[in-house]
Amino acid sequence: MDIVTIIAEGRIKEAIKEGEFENLRGKGKPLNLEDLSHVPPELRAAYIVLKNAGILPEEVHLKKEIVKLQDLIDFCHEEKEKEKLKRKLNEKLLRFNMLMEKRNKTSESVLKNYEQKICEKFGAL
Repeated sequence: MDIVTIIAEGRIKEAIKEGEFENLRGKGKPLNLEDLSHVPPELRAAYIVLKNAGILPEEVHLKKEIVKLQDLIDFCHEEKEKEKLKRKLNEKLLRFNMLMEKRNKTSESVLKNYEQKICEKFGAL
């Protein structure tokens, strides 16, 4: 163990003895852990900070709206209203697909550029 770990462990034990962890909010309740497997590891901290600030990427908002519209369509009995909701759903799906396609192209171009620089650096070209 390194010195930082030893110091941290010592302070945690001291805080436990002094009862500093006794009246914490949510004590005895299960942790509400979010599945972040869809977020790349290097972006998870930024994702959590933005989410806690109430700022989410556009595709997340669109995905929520798509699910909501689909639920409304499933429970709608009036045909006119159902058609109106389906048009809205198609617009959202189109926007979502265009956004994801744009993101994928950007990611591919960034990765290709990075790959090219690595190859140039190591003389693989």
